[in-house]
Amino acid sequence: MKNVKPKFRVVAGGRGFMVAWVLLAASVVAGAIAVAELPAFLALIEAGILAVVVVLAFVALYQAAAKDLGTSMERSELKSIFGSIEDALVVYGSDFRITFFNHAAEKLFALSADATIGHVLSPRDVETAGWRTLAQVIFPSLAPRVISRTGEGEVPQVTDVSLTDPELELRVATAPVAGEDGHTLAFMKIIRDRTSQIAALRSKNEFVTVASHQLRGPVTDINWALQSLAQAPELGDTSKMIVTTAAAASTNLLRRIEDLLSIAKMEDGQVGYAFEDTDIVEYVGKILSDLLPAARKAGIKMYFDRPAETMPHVTIDPKRLSLAVTNILENAIRYNVQNGEVTVKIDTMKDKPYVVVSVKDTGIGIPQESLDKLFTKFYRADNAMKTQTEGSGLGLYIAKGILTAHGGQIWAESELNRGTTVSFALPTDPELVPKHETGAADLL
Repeated sequence: MKNVKPKFRVVAGGRGFMVAWVLLAASVVAGAIAVAELPAFLALIEAGILAVVVVLAFVALYQAAAKDLGTSMERSELKSIFGSIEDALVVYGSDFRITFFNHAAEKLFALSADATIGHVLSPRDVETAGWRTLAQVIFPSLAPRVISRTGEGEVPQVTDVSLTDPELELRVATAPVAGEDGHTLAFMKIIRDRTSQIAALRSKNEFVTVASHQLRGPVTDINWALQSLAQAPELGDTSKMIVTTAAAASTNLLRRIEDLLSIAKMEDGQVGYAFEDTDIVEYVGKILSDLLPAARKAGIKMYFDRPAETMPHVTIDPKRLSLAVTNILENAIRYNVQNGEVTVKIDTMKDKPYVVVSVKDTGIGIPQESLDKLFTKFYRADNAMKTQTEGSGLGLYIAKGILTAHGGQIWAESELNRGTTVSFALPTDPELVPKHETGAADLL
């Protein structure tokens, strides 16, 4: 009952309930007239009928007013919730008339809600001072750089929008607002400002790049000196073994530095891809031939299951992609067992314009809980670290970045102590190859 009284007072005091009070007052007046003019028996009957009618009308009007109040309160609550979220929220109709503009949107676009609500946006607003940024978000084709993150027809549509004046990195999610009948009433855009995050990532990459460049020169000189010293005929067996071990260590260190430089360039979108039409079968066969001596030295048999049918060509950067393929194959050799096998197979993807290259080994395998982390930076599974103490956990991360830049995908299947199959897909349709490089903005 404690909750009913306040609600009744709120409803009864609202404008929607004014008709009920007028009806009640009119009924009281009509009852008084009946009592004064009619015989007592007839007056009592008329007053009873009038009371029933008034009560029914009073209840109906109360329910209607309460419903209107509930709807109004729901709208007020939704407005409060949307107004307090950290991401900018803009709602507009099919005519591009803005109907909602929360506080975060005011801050991001430097426009007040009073000035924007009711305004009909058009591409011409990009030329109007103060409206340029908002117009580029609502009409992304006007922005300097736009990258779609979702497929055609997916809801919400997610795009990354990069602006230059001012410099902003935005992730925009667009979704329709439908009514009960499914008809689209409006559209809303949720805009997340990622400028500071990406600036921090780029600063980190700049530091890694500078530090790696500073290290690469001295380590290259040390590596050259050690390799030259290992060839000296006057060295004894013990000294030669020490120098050879040091040379191998410096070579590994130099490779780690090169990996860090590759990652920094990849994350900044500065690799510089040169795509060309390529026969994938001949391309993979050449890489396998180059790695065959290393496989034999490790005691691993390597097989190439050439496809019987003609494979479609792919559009790739042969130099960059060879780094990804080599990393995958070297892992298959390194984490294999003595007298193990590596089998490479190429096939087409069913119902999709892709070719799939799979590298299957008979090695130590990967725990199921590690498969999701396999292509992340610096990750190495526990059993891999026990088998091979050396390793940076960067090879497959680099491979994934290169394949993503080619419009491809990479995944793995494994059974512990039974082997692993790492597969990657490359598009056969050149239109599916991204027209931009993967950069820091693409990783957050």
